[in-house]
Amino acid sequence: YGMNVADVQDVVSLAVGGKKAGLFFEGDKRFDIVVRLPEGLRENLEVIKNLPVPIPSELNSTKVNKGHNSSYEPNYIPLKLIADIKVTSGLNQVSRENTKRRIVVQANVRGRDLGSFVKEVEKEIDNKVKIPTGYWYKIGGQFENLQKARTRLSIVVPVSLLLIFIILFSTFNSLKDSLLVFSGVPFALTGGVIALLLRGIPFSISAGIGFIALSGVAVLDGVVMVSFIKQLLTDGKPLDQAIKQGALTRFRPVVMTSLVAALGLLPMALATTTGAEVQRPLATVVIGGVTSGLLLTLLVLPALYKIFHSKQEAKE
Repeated sequence: YGMNVADVQDVVSLAVGGKKAGLFFEGDKRFDIVVRLPEGLRENLEVIKNLPVPIPSELNSTKVNKGHNSSYEPNYIPLKLIADIKVTSGLNQVSRENTKRRIVVQANVRGRDLGSFVKEVEKEIDNKVKIPTGYWYKIGGQFENLQKARTRLSIVVPVSLLLIFIILFSTFNSLKDSLLVFSGVPFALTGGVIALLLRGIPFSISAGIGFIALSGVAVLDGVVMVSFIKQLLTDGKPLDQAIKQGALTRFRPVVMTSLVAALGLLPMALATTTGAEVQRPLATVVIGGVTSGLLLTLLVLPALYKIFHSKQEAKE
């Protein structure tokens, strides 16, 4: 019929998708005027088959209508004469990334940690899925962000702990006392891990940030205790008396410091609204770690102080 594919596609696009034909003004608002078939007709396969498609005007009308009884004008033919029309499944769109075609499979993970889920997915794909030549898969989304954040944390956490120790050393000018105060960090971290296990919350990046914050609170409790004991020793108190009096006198400040952190984060630990998946791990780690750190600081730190300094006292 002397036609090309683009002309036919334009007709179908106009009838089904619509085409802008002008503008409608309503005060300062402007709306497009779109021409297309009504919705009921757009879903009717017979109507689509009989869409009139214009043909070149110089084409002989007798040639067009020859062999069938057509009610169309000489310069138009029905779409069904030049196309097979049927309902079928196909691609909604072709996505690309770095000039490569991409197909996305999405999933939400609930009730378990993302890392173990991805490992299981990779194992199943390797064992049961035969990937055609030229194809490959990549786990992205939150897992990709998790890997990047984990890499950053592997640098941030050691640097944070090192800075804490340097500040402690500059405060006490004693490696022994700095290590004593720093011993509160593993005490607190233990409580954070136990709290996550008891609540069934997997480790996440927000939990890792909670451990960093927890380290600061634990060190603060130790500084309050050790600095006062050292002050009593400077004032001439015997070691045992200084340790006992320091532990009893600083009991209330240490408890208050820990309670402020724990009670302040309690609403976050119990949150169930949007963002709870970030708030709950962080708050759980801090509350659990502060609790264990408080008990161990009050009970274990004075005993450790005596063990560390008993030899020095005997020499003196």
